[in-house]
Amino acid sequence: QVQLVESGGGLVQAGGSLRLSCAASGRTFSRYVMGWFRQAPGKEREFVAAISRYGSTTDYADSVKGRFTISRDNGKNIMFLQMASLKPEDTAVYYCAAHDGSYSGNYYSQSKYNYWGQGTQVTVSS
Repeated sequence: QVQLVESGGGLVQAGGSLRLSCAASGRTFSRYVMGWFRQAPGKEREFVAAISRYGSTTDYADSVKGRFTISRDNGKNIMFLQMASLKPEDTAVYYCAAHDGSYSGNYYSQSKYNYWGQGTQVTVSS
């Protein structure tokens, strides 16, 4: 098993930046494909970004591409989501997630991820 804890959420003005962190413990971090998902009030949880085990491949939702950057530091067992040019529509609870299967083409599918953090609130004011 792996335990995931998000941090870095908070209140930020539109146009600002935040960096979310996801700290992992319990098992070898490089074993896991990692992803970020978010859920806004009244909406379904949606894919944000994913990264392969050693960071060679990253993928983003169209809504965040060019503004968000996913990265990982396997030596420190931490995954990051750097968010820039934030918009009010980015307001959501952000979750980090992990799975120990192949990256493949279904990196965006929530059903592939079997480990989840508890979420961190990001609020972007206008």
